[in-house]
Amino acid sequence: MAADPRLTRWEDRSELPLFVVALCFLTAYAVHVLARGMPAAGHDACLAVVYSAWAVFLADYLVRWRLGPDRRLVRYVRHHVLDTVVLILPLLRPLRFVSTYQAVQQRRAAPRLSLYGRVIAYTGITAVLLGFAASLAVYQAERGAPDATIRTYGDSVWWMCSTITTVGYGDVTPVTPLGRTVAVGLMIGGVALLGAVTGSFSSWLLQVFAREGDEKPPAR
Repeated sequence: MAADPRLTRWEDRSELPLFVVALCFLTAYAVHVLARGMPAAGHDACLAVVYSAWAVFLADYLVRWRLGPDRRLVRYVRHHVLDTVVLILPLLRPLRFVSTYQAVQQRRAAPRLSLYGRVIAYTGITAVLLGFAASLAVYQAERGAPDATIRTYGDSVWWMCSTITTVGYGDVTPVTPLGRTVAVGLMIGGVALLGAVTGSFSSWLLQVFAREGDEKPPAR
């Protein structure tokens, strides 16, 4: 079944605004978590932004479902697992950055970056945003837990860097169920992003070597 033209228009016009809303969500959540000495009114304002952003994400999800080729919700959820997970866990919105990048590229005559450059740019920005979100979530879950080794946000950032790069020193580790759940997600995301960069770089090297091998020395 062909896609509804209204769905295509909605996706083209909403992707960039949704990315801005996601940044507002992440900023408000970061202020709420890190600014512990802020007055209660400030925390309430941050939570209002967080909940409002989530309501926007929910509205976008429902619009995409209603304009999609299959109106059965169960089947839509099964075929759009990433969108559903991102709706339930908005801190994973950075995983949709590739859709935002594609929306930007569609407004230009040609991409400014090569395929390999786009892969590295996408994975780099996604890693930064995803790592920042994960460090916030783990810090919020761990800072007051008994026997926690992640006491400060600096500890959380150090843990995030060692986890997303698959190093895993083990000097600081989550002890709460929520913290460990976030850790599992970050491990999977880190392996996927590292694999994407490594595969793209390896493919680029192979093409460079192949071109060099095809070049014949100049005739004398």
